[in-house]
Parts: sequence; C-alpha cells; structure tokens
Amino acid sequence: MHANFLIIGSGISGLNFALHAAKKGKVILVTKKKIIDSNTNFAQGGIAAVLDKTDNTEKHIKDTLQAGDYHNNKRAVRFMVRHSTEAIYRLIDLGVEFEKEEGELKLTREGGHHKRRIAYVGDYTGQEIENILIKRVKEHLNVKILENAFALNLITKGKTCFGAQIIRKNKVNNIFADQTILATGGIGQIFSNTTNPVIATGDGIAMAVRAGCKVQDIEFIQFHPSAFAKKTTPRFLISETVRGEGAKLVNSKGKRFMTSRHPLKELAPRSIVAKEIFEELKNGPVFLDISHKKREFLKKRFPKIYSKLKSYGIDIAKDKIPITPAAHYLCGGIVTDLSGQTNLKNLFAFGETTCTGVHGANRLASNSLLEALVFSNQIVKKLQPQTKLKVLTIDRPNLTPSNSKETKLAKKFRKEIQTLMWQYAGIIRNRKKLKNEAIPKLKKIIQELSQIKSTNKDIAETKNTAQVSLLILKAALKRRKSLGCHYVE
Repeated sequence: MHANFLIIGSGISGLNFALHAAKKGKVILVTKKKIIDSNTNFAQGGIAAVLDKTDNTEKHIKDTLQAGDYHNNKRAVRFMVRHSTEAIYRLIDLGVEFEKEEGELKLTREGGHHKRRIAYVGDYTGQEIENILIKRVKEHLNVKILENAFALNLITKGKTCFGAQIIRKNKVNNIFADQTILATGGIGQIFSNTTNPVIATGDGIAMAVRAGCKVQDIEFIQFHPSAFAKKTTPRFLISETVRGEGAKLVNSKGKRFMTSRHPLKELAPRSIVAKEIFEELKNGPVFLDISHKKREFLKKRFPKIYSKLKSYGIDIAKDKIPITPAAHYLCGGIVTDLSGQTNLKNLFAFGETTCTGVHGANRLASNSLLEALVFSNQIVKKLQPQTKLKVLTIDRPNLTPSNSKETKLAKKFRKEIQTLMWQYAGIIRNRKKLKNEAIPKLKKIIQELSQIKSTNKDIAETKNTAQVSLLILKAALKRRKSLGCHYVE
C-alpha cells in the first residue's frame, strides 16, 4: 500500500491532521482498534484557551509554567497559548457544540488555573470532539481508514522514514508513505492502575526509539488525583472539573486536608493533589464530596459521571465518592520541533506521544487536547506530497496464533510489568529501589521476552511496554531531585 500521508493513531491530533492532509494528498489512517478508541474519547474535562475578556495570553502562559515547575519550553508554551483561541473556533466550525450561556461560551475552571478558561461539553468533551472529527474524516474521499490495524515497526533506511509495517487481518503489510505521522497517544497501560484505555501501551514511542528517535522528559508521568476507587479496567475518571465546580476533598475522618497543603486548596496542580491524596490513603479512604450541589445541576453538568456512579450505587447528590490516584498522562515523549518534526526525515509526531516541551514537569489541566490540536494544525504547513515514492524491500515476520504459548507468556509478563511499574515508578519513587530492584527485575523480563522470536499484536505490545518502562525507570533514576510530578522519596 502507498499513501502521501500515513497517520498512526485516531485521537484528536491524528484525526485533525487527517482533515488538513486530505486536502494535499492521499491519507491512510491506521488505528489499533476501532477509530473511536483513543485517549481523546476518555477526556472529560475540556480544552483550555484564552476565551474570556478578563483573561489573556500571559495569564495562561504563567499558569502553564507554574504547573510545569518552569521545566517547560517557554517558546512552545507561548506558541500553543497564542494559537489556543483559533483552535477552539476551528472545532466550533467543524461542528463541536461547546456549552454556551446567553450566546457566549460557558467556561469552567480546573486545577492550576487562576481563571475560568476551559470550554467544555458536559463531562464528555473528548468524546464529543472525537465524534465530530470522525464524522468529518469519514466524509473525506481522500482518507482511507484501517481499523484493527496494529503498527509493528517503522520502515526506515538511514535517518529517513518511509512508512510502517502493520498487522491486520492476521497478515503483515507494508505501507509506504511520503510522510509518516505518529499520533499514538500515551503509555498509561504500563501501570496496573490507569485511566487510559487498553490501547495506551506506548507503541509509538517504542517504534520511534527503535528507529533512532530521541525521547525526553519521559519520567514525568502525571497521576490523576481522582479516579474512582473501585477497581475497573481502565479506572473510571472523576473529572477535575468536579473540583472546579466546588467539590471538596475529605479524608477518612471527613476533614478537608488540602486547605492546609496549598493556597489553591483542591485546585492545586495535579501532581500536588495526587501526592497529598496518596499520603492520606495510608490512613484510610479519601473521598470527593460535591453533595452540597443541587441534584439538577449535577445531572446536567456531569451526566456521564452521575449515571456511571449511580450504576455502582453512589448518588453524588448525597454520597461521597471514593477516589484514588491513577496513571493518566505522559508529559514527555518523542522530541519534536514546533512543526512536529522528529530527528528522522519524513517522520512527524504530535499529541501525548511527543515532547514539545509545553507541559514541562507536570501538565496543566486541559492543555492536552489544546496541544494536540494546535500542533496538528501547524504541522500541515510543512508537509508536501512527493512525486516519486521510494519503496524498500522489507522482510515480513511470521505471526504466531493468539492462543499460542508464546502469547500467553507475553500476557503474563505484561501483568508483571504493570505491577512493577506501579510499585517502583508510581507517585513516589525511591532511587535506591529503582537501581537495585526495579531495573534489574525489568531487565530480566526483557531478557525472557527476547527469547520469543515470533510475533503478533499481544507479543509486540508487551515488548513495547517493557521497552518504554525501562526508558522511564532509567530517566527516573537519572533525575535525582523531585520536580513536578516526579517525586523522589
């Protein structure tokens, strides 16, 4: 197969880019499961931008830098915030119907923000954006969508990318492209507790590193403070906007604890709130309480959260919500410039899989969808289809059945990796344990995995998970002092 643009991933950045690229040439969009399956679809809160008369670019930049512990790339932050308003209105033009009041966008607030600047759709903003973008992409004749297609490896020669090898319908296929775009999302599934969907196994980062790409800030993993405490896969997210609308955090004694921990109280940056909840959990359960709000307001403002928790027997209009932190967002990733270019020719990346530097050591709430949108809007200006496409001769590996003993072994190792990463690379890290326990244990698993010579989606995912996990452990060990969402014990 051939395309001018090969996009791997179907979240907001991949879909948005596809709409731009389809005007310039043939697009093939590869997605691991269904096109709707992405981190974007799970995003409840909203998208931050300068949208209010009392707000301005400098205030949004300041909040972003403060949340990121000033580890951010200031140029990238300024670039993103300056393009934030036009990004919102692009979504509106595409058909996203954000909440409005008297004809004006209705804005909410989340942790780390000193202003209400988050446009939203109920508590399912990501789902609404995803649905609209999918609708628009499917309307375009120049876009071919390949669902249930797993990207196995990038096709490279020297420092140039020529496409990717995929597994689809139990066959390995080579897709050659003028430009290849990684929009593969996050890595949450390397942890036993995460809000990320099952597809988030770090495949894009693993492929990119094997091809020679640079990664940065991969130790900065944001743990969302308020995932539903009941064990589900993935953990059900209780949006930060619940706190933005007045919910209080209380411990097992019913006392608020954030009032003495940070000036912004429950709306402190996520890394701080997650750490404080983690500490409180040592003495008993922690709850989110918004029962002081009227039922009508809660049902309208948080329809998805209200109905989901009701199915578990929790009425948020009168009951407290048991919560726990969970792995949520990767602040670092594949290094790119402001146009998404990696250090490989013809390979671009954007969204959560990248490190543009906008998030620094800790992401400001609702800047994630903004980053994905802004950079996928800008990158297209640099892409041009070529007249001659180079095709390489690439070996195709043999696939082993999904019920093979090798596959079962890989799945076993996957669970071991998830447990190991939660234990050693979770909210609080200990450098001595990272060096003497975590890294040796993971290297032993990787050695065992290397004995599996055949491949399929499950085996490849596990190997990707192991590879990315080792990168994180080594980066965490190297960073000696606490910074942002990297806490050293």
